Amino acid sequence: MEMIGNMDLIQIPTSYIFYFAAILAFVFIRSQMVRSTLLIFVPIIALIQVWNLEIGSHHQVEFFDLQLELMRVDKLSKVFGIIFCIAAVLGNLYAWHVRDIVQQIATLFYTGSAIGAVFAGELVSLFFYWEGTAIASVFLIWARRTEASYHTGMRYLIIQIASGVILLAGLAIQFNNTGSIAFEQMGLVSLSSWLIFISFGIKCAFPLLHNWLQDSYPAGTVTGTVILSSFTTKLAIYALARSFAGTEILIYIGAIMTLFPIFFAEVENDLRRVLAYSLNNQLGFMVVGIGVGTELALNGTASHAFAHILYKSLLFMSVGAVLFRTGTSKASELGGLYRTMPLTTLFCLVGAASISAFPLFSGFVTKSLIMDATAKEHYPIIWATLVFASAGVLSHSGIKIPYFTFFAHDSGLRPREAPLNMLFAMFLTAVLCIFLGIYPDVLYAILPYEVSYKPYTISHVISQLQLLCFALLAFTLIMKLGFHPPEIRAINLDSDWLYRKYFPNIVEMFGDHISHRVSTLVSWSEGRIRLCEKILLNIFGPTASFARVFTNGAMILWIAVVFVGALTLVLF
Repeated sequence: MEMIGNMDLIQIPTSYIFYFAAILAFVFIRSQMVRSTLLIFVPIIALIQVWNLEIGSHHQVEFFDLQLELMRVDKLSKVFGIIFCIAAVLGNLYAWHVRDIVQQIATLFYTGSAIGAVFAGELVSLFFYWEGTAIASVFLIWARRTEASYHTGMRYLIIQIASGVILLAGLAIQFNNTGSIAFEQMGLVSLSSWLIFISFGIKCAFPLLHNWLQDSYPAGTVTGTVILSSFTTKLAIYALARSFAGTEILIYIGAIMTLFPIFFAEVENDLRRVLAYSLNNQLGFMVVGIGVGTELALNGTASHAFAHILYKSLLFMSVGAVLFRTGTSKASELGGLYRTMPLTTLFCLVGAASISAFPLFSGFVTKSLIMDATAKEHYPIIWATLVFASAGVLSHSGIKIPYFTFFAHDSGLRPREAPLNMLFAMFLTAVLCIFLGIYPDVLYAILPYEVSYKPYTISHVISQLQLLCFALLAFTLIMKLGFHPPEIRAINLDSDWLYRKYFPNIVEMFGDHISHRVSTLVSWSEGRIRLCEKILLNIFGPTASFARVFTNGAMILWIAVVFVGALTLVLF
């Protein structure tokens, strides 16, 4: 127990607070309103605890002769712990009207596991928390209670559990070779580190490992998707920053991540899938920052993760509110909703401005740290890639989301404004997006390294405004000239085409070939069996020579023949 000011703050693992609350809510609390209220106050209590944790403090336990460190507090873990608690408060406020105990308990376990993983000081406890996030989060998909969500949840669970199994394999090999379970900087120097890297990459949605994200997040409940967008991938970003900072291959992986979602997001009709692709794009910026690995780049990664959780949650909240009121999130079925949902429209625009990095919004003061670090370390092609990706973000998230939801053709829908708790959650999130954009030093003060960066310089503001205006002009021209992909009901595939179309077709083709061969073999075998049957019938059948009655003399002769034959075999 430790004194902080005039308060005693028990230094227990923050995850225990959420686990205890989940058990309490499940066993003892019957009132749905009380449970909803509990879900708001628990992360507030956790936030107070995390904010007051002293750098360098820890909590260790003995486990099968292993020293487990359940609370390792440094600046990197603390900044992620803070934003995870804030995200839980906002997400649970947004879901305050939900009366589904499955979602409520799953949210507490999911949040607790994510925060526990952030403060895990070694790989054993990280593994248990890692798998805890997978098991708890899938219920936010299954809670939709449709056949499609069930199958999507199963695919999601398989991939997330596979990530944990690979992590466990890497941990086992590392312990066997070195006797260490340390969760620290390791680099790609051994089989164990490669396995751990792949495990983190799956959860971070690396290229070709990313389809679970676009598959699962839009399949979640209205409120569950907001919670999902805050934790899983950002936990992977934290793990990469902890273990693989400065690993150059991450620069190129991150650059690819920023590019390919742009094109798929442009043709996607489901706006929640658009946001899922956009999430993948923004993760790419963070991965590039980890790959660069300098103090400025890692500060940029941590701050961008912080800001991203807020503005991405805000965008998912606004689209979720539309889905809640209209029953659809398809761009082809929406439009003109600003008339009856003006506040939701306003909050969506704040989120769009933040993700597009407009000056005075949060994305402007965080993304620039990564881009400047990339330029300073002499990666001009990567820097240009990030600039192009920034323009793409404005197109598919900054413009497409609010335009097709609220301002495009009049869909004829006149839904009511979002519920009060949803509006309040969006309001608080929007305020934070603007506050961090105007007062970035508040965020810079809690980053892992000292920040001397000044985002509001004349050259930076002007260059960013030029980029944004160019992107706006390009979008306008594309729309006016009719080159923008039409919003139509369709299922768009990217690399999941391999396992949804290509491999099943290959299996079907080989299956047909094998089936033909097997049928031919069966037919040939049946013919030979019938032939043998006919021969045996001719010899031993009721009309065959062996079936007639033999005389005593003939039988004695045959016995003599058999005897002579047997005697010959014995003697010779």
